[in-house]
Amino acid sequence: KTERVIAHRLCPYLDTINRHVLDFDFEKLCSVSLSRINVYACLVCGKYFQGRGTNTHAYTHSVAESHHVFLNLHTLKFYCLPDNYEIVDSSLDDIKYVLNPTFTSDHIRQLDSSDKLSRAIDGTLYIPGIVGLNNIKANDYCNVILQALSHVIPLRDYFLREINYARIKRPPGDSSFLLVQRFGELMRKLWNPRNFKAHVSPHEMLQAVVLWSRKKFQFTKQGDPIDFLSWFLNALHLALNGTKKGDSSIVYKTFLGYMRIRTRKIPPVELEEKQRAELQLTNDYMETVTDSPFLYLTCDLPPPPLFKDEIMENIIPQVSLYTLLTKFNGETEKEYKTYKENFMKKFEITKLPPYLILYIKRFTKNTFFIEKNPTIVNFPVKGIDFGDILTPEIKAQHKYTTYDLVANIVHDGEPSKGTYRVHVLHKGNGKWYEMQDLHVIDILPQMITLTEAYIQIYELKKEDSS
Repeated sequence: KTERVIAHRLCPYLDTINRHVLDFDFEKLCSVSLSRINVYACLVCGKYFQGRGTNTHAYTHSVAESHHVFLNLHTLKFYCLPDNYEIVDSSLDDIKYVLNPTFTSDHIRQLDSSDKLSRAIDGTLYIPGIVGLNNIKANDYCNVILQALSHVIPLRDYFLREINYARIKRPPGDSSFLLVQRFGELMRKLWNPRNFKAHVSPHEMLQAVVLWSRKKFQFTKQGDPIDFLSWFLNALHLALNGTKKGDSSIVYKTFLGYMRIRTRKIPPVELEEKQRAELQLTNDYMETVTDSPFLYLTCDLPPPPLFKDEIMENIIPQVSLYTLLTKFNGETEKEYKTYKENFMKKFEITKLPPYLILYIKRFTKNTFFIEKNPTIVNFPVKGIDFGDILTPEIKAQHKYTTYDLVANIVHDGEPSKGTYRVHVLHKGNGKWYEMQDLHVIDILPQMITLTEAYIQIYELKKEDSS
């Protein structure tokens, strides 16, 4: 038997709604019974309660506290309790929009050309897309990745419209799709032009991460952003029914490049010249060539100077990004050691992706502790040409090879502790912003190159750089 609810257009209690306390970023569960089923938000105090009928927590709350207006968090319908009638009023649409922001394709197209400021309920001005993410305890390593990915345009445009991934069918009993839904919700909240507050809490997104990484990534313990990034991109790809094909998901379409790896085994040093020459002719020591896909490139920093200079101060070493990229020109050899064998590898990029992620390896782990390399990498913010490291045949296949920086993640402090912050470019006004958890400030592009860059995202320029 279905319960009939009378819809009223007039409700005398609408003026009791307090928009300052409304926060829909947290997990949708009843604050008394911790149940996720049939949860309502009290629009007077902002708490979540279960049910609507008599003897339910929401009903009891409405009688005990005289809070009368409730919103069903699933169906987005408003009700007045304890009278139990549905409220139909267009003045409540802004609350609906905060709970579930929606974007039209026209709106998405204008995001990169508009520099319009939005005003939160408390009067704070903010730019949609440039909003702080709450640090619950030690999840700044996740926040910087989520902030950086929200400025990768194809990924952002895909997740801003739920219809793009709503039709994806997953096998029964598989709930990894939750990760996709939560990331989509977070993306829409970050770019919401009508938010009630100028920051967003990634609570639900991080809970999905903890669940799906089987507690490998926690928000109570500092982690490494590169581990999180590689896990997250692969988990998203698989949840979107991605396969090994380069165009099977938005993640691969955006970030996937290809490289050719030439590997040869080095004979043991203690052998005589003649034995080594004989060994090199065997099949084991022949050069092998493999084609491998990549989502990001690892750049190795030169070791920092061991000794201080004569004034007893450490010079902060500097290195050019172009020097680091010579690793991928197909000629530079790099030695890799395992516990019993040594290999020499050469890397050659065969296909550049639309968005290129560079990981600058700052941390080295030895038996006793983790060391951080403080070398500063000199990189241009605009117009870096990756065509210089491609072979002429492969360069001929690429129409464009020039990239611009769109996001730069920085590590400050000691290796195992330390904090992370991110610099992002807002396309609408052409300014750079620095975000560290809830702190958002604008920054000069010249200052970005002086930081200890850790992960960078570059965007391929489609116009001719004349």
